[in-house]
Amino acid sequence: MKLDVDDCIERLYKGQVLEEWEIVQICARVEELLIDEPNIVHISAPVTVIGDVHGQFHDLLEIFAIGGRVPSTNYLFLGDYVDRGQHSVETISLLVSLKLRYPQRIHLLRGNHESRNITKTYGFYAECMHKYQTSMVWKAFTDLFDCLSLTVIIDDSIFCVHGGLSPSIVLVDQLKMLDRFGEIPHEGPLADLVWSDPHVGAEGFGRSPRGAGYTFGSQVVEKFLHANRLSHILRAHQLCMEGFQVLFNDKLSTFATDRPVSQTRLYYF
Repeated sequence: MKLDVDDCIERLYKGQVLEEWEIVQICARVEELLIDEPNIVHISAPVTVIGDVHGQFHDLLEIFAIGGRVPSTNYLFLGDYVDRGQHSVETISLLVSLKLRYPQRIHLLRGNHESRNITKTYGFYAECMHKYQTSMVWKAFTDLFDCLSLTVIIDDSIFCVHGGLSPSIVLVDQLKMLDRFGEIPHEGPLADLVWSDPHVGAEGFGRSPRGAGYTFGSQVVEKFLHANRLSHILRAHQLCMEGFQVLFNDKLSTFATDRPVSQTRLYYF
């Protein structure tokens, strides 16, 4: 059967679930696109940056209603598309379909929930089995997750990542050497990028209470930005009760997770 991506997108905007064969084909074609993307994707403003979505499909629709649909608006999503929410299938289906249709207008980073182990624990696997009675859709998406890029740099100035920094990565160029294609390991720089968190009061790196990644303080951020001639770090991954948090003399910003759109997952450049 021939895939009609525009029709898939329109049906997804209406909240309809795609057929299994459509998702398998879309994921396979998006994988081909992602394999050609580098570990560091350079993009230019204007772009709207979105924090964790976590299966909140109706919030995703509201984001597009407020900010404009692709391709009229450029988007960067910082990861964690699935788990926790009730509509992870619809959420990730729409995002990857838009990526296939408009590959230069929407960029998707990998979060710590774009993982086989995590999705089996926090709901995405169960949702796929409930909606399709087979693991094929889950497998198609998790294979695609292995190909997602790790970081984006906006206008050679703003470093965007899901989690945070790593003691193994001093220079951005070191990211180019990472083999990102596979399951997220428990430790190492790839794990740090999706699991680490800033910590107020800390100076260097510390052990993370999450059991993966690190905590890092203001000196780590200052040194990283200075060494790489960057101005700001933009990340998601943490709950912020007020919707967002700016730390370290306006050098790092965190977007809320699992907060209403009115409390801002949107950041405009």
